[in-house]
Amino acid sequence: MSKRVLIADDNKSVRKAIRSILNTNWPDLEVCAETSDGRETVNAASELQPDLLILDVRMPQLNGIEVASIVKRKLPRAKTLLFTMYSDHVGETLAAAAGVSVVLPKIDGVRGFTRAVESLLQEDSKSPN
Repeated sequence: MSKRVLIADDNKSVRKAIRSILNTNWPDLEVCAETSDGRETVNAASELQPDLLILDVRMPQLNGIEVASIVKRKLPRAKTLLFTMYSDHVGETLAAAAGVSVVLPKIDGVRGFTRAVESLLQEDSKSPN
């Protein structure tokens, strides 16, 4: 069974780029949704139950930290990658408390992003069912 990924960013170009990277590197991954605001993301995650959420911090309605916190309570096994321009404003303690698996600055680019996703996917495959 393939892994399901939800991409949440208020910038359509960023969502498109993330989808392209995922499709190129992990053709077996299913992007089950793309969302542009926090409330929409929580609703989609609750309905679709993705294995991995890729979240931006700054989004309308609810920010990425708020989304991660809500989703973690509903989907405790889901992994969360906070992929953001504002990583220096996100404390590791706050992110961990919200259930964020990895905080990655967008400035780390494609290489950093692919390493982080690969790590989360491998970690997930090692988890007992």
